[in-house]
Amino acid sequence: MNRYFFALGLGPAFALGACGGSEPVTTVDNIVANAATGTDGGASIGAAVATGQAFADAAGASDAYEIEAGKLARQRATVQALRDFGGMMVAGHTESTARLKAAGARAVPAITPDPRLSAEQEANLATLRQATGSDFDDAYKAQQVVAHEAALAAVKDYAAHGTVPELRAFAAEVAPVVQQHLDKIRGL
Repeated sequence: MNRYFFALGLGPAFALGACGGSEPVTTVDNIVANAATGTDGGASIGAAVATGQAFADAAGASDAYEIEAGKLARQRATVQALRDFGGMMVAGHTESTARLKAAGARAVPAITPDPRLSAEQEANLATLRQATGSDFDDAYKAQQVVAHEAALAAVKDYAAHGTVPELRAFAAEVAPVVQQHLDKIRGL
C-alpha cells in the first residue's frame, strides 16, 4: 500500500506518520512555497496558502480531484458504502466549486479559480484508474482520508488568516462540510 501513499504526496503533517514506508512526500512547507510561487499552479491544497488566488486555485483543484475520484468510486468500488461516499463527493464538491466561484466573483478584484490538478492529484487519479477490487477500495479510502485532512487544514487556516474576505467566508462555511466528509470516510 505504500505506493498509494507516495502518490498522495501531501505531507506528514496530515497523519501519514502511521503509514510507514520510506517514499518521499511533499512537505507542508513545499506546498506553501509551491502555492506562493505558482510552481505547481497553486493546485496543492494542504496548508496556509499565501494569496487569495492561490487558495482559490488549490480549493478548485481539490474539488476537481474529489469529483473525478468520486466518479471512479461510484463505478469501481467493491463496497457499497464507498460507492455511496463517491456519490456524496461528486455532489458535495460540485456544490463547493459553485460556492467557491461565487465567492471569487464577489471579491475585489474578482478571483477566478483555476482548477488545474497538481501532479500529485493526477498521480492519485492514475492510481485509482489502475487499481481493481479491494486494492481500489483501499487506495480510494486512503487518498480520501489524507486529501480531506489536508483540505480541512487549509480551509481552517484560510478562514483564520486569509487575505480575501469573501474567500475567508467561503473557507469558514465549507470547513464543517469537509470535517463531515473526513469523519465519514474515517468511519468506513
